[in-house]
Amino acid sequence: MTLRLALIALACWPAGSSDVRRGAYLVHHVARCADCHTPRDPDGRPLPDRTLQGAPVPVASPYAHWDWAVRAPAIAGLSGWSDEDAARFLMTGIVPRTGREPRRPMPAYRLSEEDAKAVVAYLRSLK
Repeated sequence: MTLRLALIALACWPAGSSDVRRGAYLVHHVARCADCHTPRDPDGRPLPDRTLQGAPVPVASPYAHWDWAVRAPAIAGLSGWSDEDAARFLMTGIVPRTGREPRRPMPAYRLSEEDAKAVVAYLRSLK
């Protein structure tokens, strides 16, 4: 996330809102995680009953030598992740298990601790 997007998100977010609501805002309106992590119908429309349940990556690598993911994993519920590892990943852009950045096209986010914990709270709240 760019500094500009982060500042816009903070400026637009109502003070005193819950972490889950803040996380939902960041996931859906700032980082737009559903663009890759939600499956789509044959016409390209997201399937609302499968939001953030994982999907084929909608774009191919522009370079043959890049390590490019072919599927965006399910992130609803954060199965297989501890809250600490998920927050650390969102704050550092490094996958704790591998010590590397995520496979492209996933961005290596650098969220604040507050934003990372809000995103984790929201994703954890999903089934």
